[in-house]
Amino acid sequence: MTPSLLATSYIGAGVLFIMSLKGLSHPETARRGNMFGAIGMIIAVLAVAIQVGLVTSPYVIGAVLIAGTIGTIVATRVEMTAMPQLVAILHSFVGAAAVLVGLSNHLAPATELLGAEATINDLETILGVFIGALTFTGSVIAWGKLQGVIRSKPLMLPGRHLLNVAMILACVWLGVIVLGDGPRTMTALLAIMVVAGFIGIHLVMAIGGADMPVVVSMLNSYSGWAASAAGFMLSNDLLIITGALVGSSGAILSYIMCRAMNRSFISVILGGFGGEEGAAPAGGVVMEGEMVATTAEEVVEQLKEAQSVIIVPGYGMAVAQAQHPVREIVDVLRKRGTQVRFAIHPVAGRLPGHMNVLLAEANLPYDIVLEMDEINEDFVKTDVVLVIGANDIVNPSALDDPSSPIAGMPVLPVWEAESCIVFKRGRGAGYAGVENPLFFKPKTLMMYGDAKTSVEAILKLLKA
Repeated sequence: MTPSLLATSYIGAGVLFIMSLKGLSHPETARRGNMFGAIGMIIAVLAVAIQVGLVTSPYVIGAVLIAGTIGTIVATRVEMTAMPQLVAILHSFVGAAAVLVGLSNHLAPATELLGAEATINDLETILGVFIGALTFTGSVIAWGKLQGVIRSKPLMLPGRHLLNVAMILACVWLGVIVLGDGPRTMTALLAIMVVAGFIGIHLVMAIGGADMPVVVSMLNSYSGWAASAAGFMLSNDLLIITGALVGSSGAILSYIMCRAMNRSFISVILGGFGGEEGAAPAGGVVMEGEMVATTAEEVVEQLKEAQSVIIVPGYGMAVAQAQHPVREIVDVLRKRGTQVRFAIHPVAGRLPGHMNVLLAEANLPYDIVLEMDEINEDFVKTDVVLVIGANDIVNPSALDDPSSPIAGMPVLPVWEAESCIVFKRGRGAGYAGVENPLFFKPKTLMMYGDAKTSVEAILKLLKA
């Protein structure tokens, strides 16, 4: 491939990646954005393969076919509820690739590099290995927490901040050894990989389940910077650009998520928020009043009389796979002339945009799915609110209890409606381990049980 054709391919792929990010910013254009990204990646892979002559290698062709087959099978079989876990584990692959590129780059350095260029090349190798190892182990731990094989409660070791600082300083010292170009450079580089791996484990283990949406986007940013570092080591402009796009977009998304939770990025990185799912709230919080249970028949009567309904989905709806019967309820109510809308909190679910994807999967109209800022003022004018599997994002403690762990977090004020019906599996405190006074308010009714079973019971009565 000629240099001009290669440059053109890189520019085309880069433009497609930018168009992909733009498309993914809205549900209506997300499918198109995915298509742009896929086409851009195909162009990029083919251009690099032709450039270095890999298209004639049976080993490379075999590896691509095997990996492509595995990816296709996994992508078609994964449930939407498991999408956060899949994203986290895919981030780990990027980190591992950056580490392998860094180690191979150090084993076979470019002999034509001298002086400052050689030093810069070594720095790129050190950063690639450090960021890659941290991303790999951190992503594996995030996968474990999301999958439930590792407890969601944060691991708070004594002096954990000093431990992190000590490990970072150790990596700096080892990096100086690598730059010294002595006989111990490979050993020092491997040591950086190990220490950075421990940093990744410790950082994510200290982050509670309530912050996992931010962690996923943060690891997305890390994986982008790891890819960009690998691009510098391989002198591949497209990989540098692509990694920078992913890294910067992930960082911006993390900032947006932190702002939606009224938490600083540093406080999330340092961890500590969130307890065991369903655990009793800390501090011996005592709620006034009592939870009042309701039935499907009572809910249907309210829905029949309502002129306006707002549905607030949460991760519990995703787990129960209740979005499809919910869509049927929406269809029935809208045919009756009832105004039905969805209120989406930025951190609902365990992945940014998780609820939007689930609702799109159920073919709900995009124009009735509104973000928090668009709909918060309408709750006071709403007859019935259905809270399906959501907890912390509708917790009034965030607004009126300064001692609450989620104090200051913007929430959906569902308690302002004429009636609020909460669908919940049981009486636990929720994923973040924070008790919710909403359940004890006089206008709140609790419908216990599996969300899908409850919704299907309501749908059957509505149709009847």
